[in-house]
Amino acid sequence: MFWIIAAVVLFIVALTFVLFRIEDLSHLDEDEYSVRQATPSAENQEVLGRIQEMGRSGKGLRGKARLMAMRKHMDSLSGGLRLGSEFRQCDSPNGEWVIAPGADVQRRILYIHGGAWAAGSPHSHRSITDRLSHIANAAVFAVDYRLMPENRFMDGVRDCRKAYTWLTENGPDGPDEASFILISGDSAGGSHTLGLLAWIRESGLRQADGAIAFSPSTDLTMSAPSNRRNIATDPMLGPMFGGLSKIPRPVIWWATLAAFRISPTSPVASPLLGNLANLPPTLIQASDSEMLLDNARRYAAKAKAQGSKVVLHTWPGMVHVWQIFTPLLPEAEEAFADIESFIREIESKKREPEMSQT
Repeated sequence: MFWIIAAVVLFIVALTFVLFRIEDLSHLDEDEYSVRQATPSAENQEVLGRIQEMGRSGKGLRGKARLMAMRKHMDSLSGGLRLGSEFRQCDSPNGEWVIAPGADVQRRILYIHGGAWAAGSPHSHRSITDRLSHIANAAVFAVDYRLMPENRFMDGVRDCRKAYTWLTENGPDGPDEASFILISGDSAGGSHTLGLLAWIRESGLRQADGAIAFSPSTDLTMSAPSNRRNIATDPMLGPMFGGLSKIPRPVIWWATLAAFRISPTSPVASPLLGNLANLPPTLIQASDSEMLLDNARRYAAKAKAQGSKVVLHTWPGMVHVWQIFTPLLPEAEEAFADIESFIREIESKKREPEMSQT
């Protein structure tokens, strides 16, 4: 019996390392990165209170009831905000147009919300999409992709791909080719954003002019040091996912495969593990205290090494996806000013070939 058990264990171990071929990316942690020299604003304390309130909303609940409570709380984040944009529902593809007054609807942004692929919606992230429409002078399409666990992970991926393809040729008023297009997303939506860029390249489609990712998930193998090191300093993800640090990573890989029905080593689920060459200019914003910091650092380092123009800007002591707390949080306003400068730089570089031909 002992030999049978030992043989089964060895087989499972061997199968694990055949199915999940984990590349050692620790050399990417050597890249230096700068953090803004600042102390979190006083308003950050109110943000921390809201994060704690979100945690209490699911206290004592389990399973579907807990998930529904989290979804409801996330959708309430935009409640009470004075938003200047027009919001239009779209049914095919599912989503919401966000259009600031006077926005050029040939300029478009595809926004992919976060929420661990199981929560969030266009409504929950209106503070971000409204702000993006204003600063980019563009029509924002917030895709309402299918969520887990009711749907498969790949269903959401396909919804994002469909939305992007459609967006290049359609605006809020009907068929109309986009003159300028960006892709943006946060957290899980940031993962979809970065994965989408690679899919567009591989498919030979018109590539986005640029991308913006807020605190993106880039590697579901959980191998980055900050996934464990920053548990205590991340008030949002720490309480929700910190317990995973006590579970051996191979067990997490099998659990991810079972839940997502895709290997955590697939570049579709972990964009960091794919080919990062020939991607459009990309801005990543992250906090130095969040669990996903090294996800962002490693992605930026690998992309730059492969020749892509990816920059990482880091803020000190901010919560995960602090940009959603605009206009309350001064650091969120700083982040959007940073984005506005990034967009202007893209536009300037895009005009250079046109000017040289005249």
